[in-house]
Amino acid sequence: MKKRVISAIVMVAIFVPLLILGNEAFAIFMTILSVAGLYELIHVRENTKKFPSLVKVFAYILVVCFSVMNYQKNVFSYTVDYRVMAIIIFAFLLPILFTNKKESYTINDALYMVGSLLFIALSFNLVILVRNYDLNYLIYILLITTMTDTFAFITGKYIGKHKLVPEISPNKTIEGLIGGVFMGTFIPTVFYFTVMNSHISLVLLIFITALLSIVGQLGDLVFSSIKRTYQVKDFSNLIPGHGGILDRFDSLVFTMLAFILTVGII
Repeated sequence: MKKRVISAIVMVAIFVPLLILGNEAFAIFMTILSVAGLYELIHVRENTKKFPSLVKVFAYILVVCFSVMNYQKNVFSYTVDYRVMAIIIFAFLLPILFTNKKESYTINDALYMVGSLLFIALSFNLVILVRNYDLNYLIYILLITTMTDTFAFITGKYIGKHKLVPEISPNKTIEGLIGGVFMGTFIPTVFYFTVMNSHISLVLLIFITALLSIVGQLGDLVFSSIKRTYQVKDFSNLIPGHGGILDRFDSLVFTMLAFILTVGII
């Protein structure tokens, strides 16, 4: 527990000043996290099968390029750069033709790399874009994920009796889900309504915030399923007492992806 608390304090001490500072410093920090997140997805897969070194080098280069793409923009952009998509496809699918043994790098491996890269890079790039657009929006999203995770844990620990999906995450309960959604909706809603926009429909704001809270918990379960599939407890030990980057940012990446679908509404 002591190690966990110390790590949390260090993470907050690093993250909050960079969050406030924004610009290149925050973009660089989030890009480092995206590289670490991709490393963790590759690492868990390599518990069963190693990827060619060149493919991994391509992956880390591309995740950096993708993560910082348009990082200076202060508006949300929905355009897709098909050149980037083409490079990603070529980088991971063409090596299939040059491996000596069919078992060493297959289409399944290539698609895993494509999916992992797009998922991680897109999510962390959105964090950077949202920060550039409006710091309050990112605080709102962070409040959703942190309050949801915190109160889901507290509620589940003290009054949780009914298992949610024990085959994926044995410790999660229905009571924890409800408690997390309630506080993960209430506190961010109060922040948004009092700090950002008091003219918005309160019913609409509550609905969207609750939806984002639920999506965050579903994201947590998706990552738990990945860990169970590859039979690991944590994605890595990069953060003492907490596991890996994806163990801490699992809810955030899913909430961010869902938020971009609702940003035009709120």
